[in-house]
Amino acid sequence: MPEIEMKSPEEIKAFQDHELKKMLNYISLKSVFYKRLFTKHKINAEKIDSLEDLVHIPPTTKEDLQDYGADLICVEKNKIIDYITTSGTMGDPVIFAMTDNDLNRLAYNECLGFKCAGCSGNDVFQLMTTIDKRFMAGLAYFLGSRMLKSAMVRVGNGIPELQWDSIHRFSPTVVVAVPSFLLTIIDYAEKNGIDHHASSVKKAVCIGEPIRNGDFTYNTLGRKITERWPEVRLFSTYASTEMATSFTECEQGMGGHHHPELIIVELLDDHGHLVPEGDYGEVTITTLGVEGMPLLRFRTGDISRAHYGPCKCGRNTMRLGPVIGRKKQMIKYKGTTLYPSALYDILDNIEGISNYIVEVYTNQLGTDEIVIRVGSTVHSETFEKMIKDHFRAKLRVAPSIIFESADYISKIQFPGMSRKPVKLIDRRNHNK
Repeated sequence: MPEIEMKSPEEIKAFQDHELKKMLNYISLKSVFYKRLFTKHKINAEKIDSLEDLVHIPPTTKEDLQDYGADLICVEKNKIIDYITTSGTMGDPVIFAMTDNDLNRLAYNECLGFKCAGCSGNDVFQLMTTIDKRFMAGLAYFLGSRMLKSAMVRVGNGIPELQWDSIHRFSPTVVVAVPSFLLTIIDYAEKNGIDHHASSVKKAVCIGEPIRNGDFTYNTLGRKITERWPEVRLFSTYASTEMATSFTECEQGMGGHHHPELIIVELLDDHGHLVPEGDYGEVTITTLGVEGMPLLRFRTGDISRAHYGPCKCGRNTMRLGPVIGRKKQMIKYKGTTLYPSALYDILDNIEGISNYIVEVYTNQLGTDEIVIRVGSTVHSETFEKMIKDHFRAKLRVAPSIIFESADYISKIQFPGMSRKPVKLIDRRNHNK
């Protein structure tokens, strides 16, 4: 592991103070957007000397990226090697221009992530996520395994038959996958006489969906996978295109490790203030070492909390706990505030539900309403009542339930350009 990750918190902070100065100098010279922001708010970037001084700079928002994306790019077109876009789940996709140095940084980041999960050049990875469709993560994992000098089988998402064919042919030891898809390939194995317990796979790097609760125990999804495929150790990750950095668990399973040479992390409340240690806040990041489109105090919209103190793995870096939801996805339903993940955890734990879509919309009273479309072969008032009773027991409120065929729900969950399963359709008027 890099030396900086074993330094004391004071040394890590001093290192990041220094790297922040370099980043501010770069964007002051190269970024049209940040030069304009500094002028508008009368900010002298040379006087920003430490992480504590960041509070004097207004955060960058997703709307800024959508409205002024071109002004955030800091290099000439002939320096751009790859174009990537965000998934666009909360609006139009944002274009990110990456230079050769940025791709090297991306490889370094994911190589660190694999090492966090205890992987080495002796492992063979099977990539079960797309590497095309302008997707950063699939590319990052490929570049990371290449830097680790390990082999990777690029199967892509879907097609359980091809996944198992590849497992049999290449004997991968680690898979990279959306965790709910692991249940799909377990189902396929059981239905087709494949002994998944005897496979070569020993680890799964999980992307796109949480597998842990706030106390680091497995949530329903994580528990179902480990119960049905106990030979495979799960490693949770958190990342976004905007930060071009990932937080991957080590074998202690106590949060994703921060890489201080790549990113500065703040957790902010609704008013832009740092939350007290141990509280949940919005993950706000400043990228370090990004050349094409660096971001200063970017509010990701993701809600999480930080954990400090040394880890038994030897790292002294901050660890980021499971993301409990996105700020804009917070639902206020019949007096109860909740995030979609709380709904998913209940639905994943009910026998007879194959799949589902959560729909949220604004009702005639101007408040949030929830409808859950359940894919199931059981369509009865008794089953509906049982589902609602589960919600009342856990959340004190019960949403409306509509039964559909599992095939119908699957088509909604995996639209043509989808990179990961769609579980939430948010039809609310966010300007209300």
